[in-house]
Amino acid sequence: MREQLTRQDIEKIQQEIEHRKLVVRKEAIEAVKEARAHGDLSENFEYYAAKKDKNQNESRIRYLERMLRTAEVVEDHSGADEVGMDTKVLLYYEDEDETEEVKIVTSIRGNSLEGRISIESPLGKALLGHKVGDRIHVQVGNGGYDVEIRAIDKDGGEDENIRKF
Repeated sequence: MREQLTRQDIEKIQQEIEHRKLVVRKEAIEAVKEARAHGDLSENFEYYAAKKDKNQNESRIRYLERMLRTAEVVEDHSGADEVGMDTKVLLYYEDEDETEEVKIVTSIRGNSLEGRISIESPLGKALLGHKVGDRIHVQVGNGGYDVEIRAIDKDGGEDENIRKF
């Protein structure tokens, strides 16, 4: 499955790749050289740890580069009063009589524990394009739940902590 990324996500990934190639890679190579200089490699834990760190960095670079090659760029085409990408939404859960603020993001930034809901999740899909006052049924498996949109903040900003109302 292709990862859905915004242009902002792509820029952040490119910055991480550049940092890993120019800074982390250089440090990892230096650490391997230093550990190798300590002598007998068969009993040199520092050498194996340095090699492991170096290999993990290279693996992360390959993973991120592959993600960029296969990514699908998504853009927000929602109206000013509709739920779209990077929108904070105040939801009212009818069954639980509770409110919660969530932010709609791409799957790479999704983290429900921090209030960031992926556009690919059942809740994220259900909310896209809706307006304040809309009642939405979120289908999950054979059941689901109902939510009402109480407020929308299109200026969702960066991924700061989601405040609770």
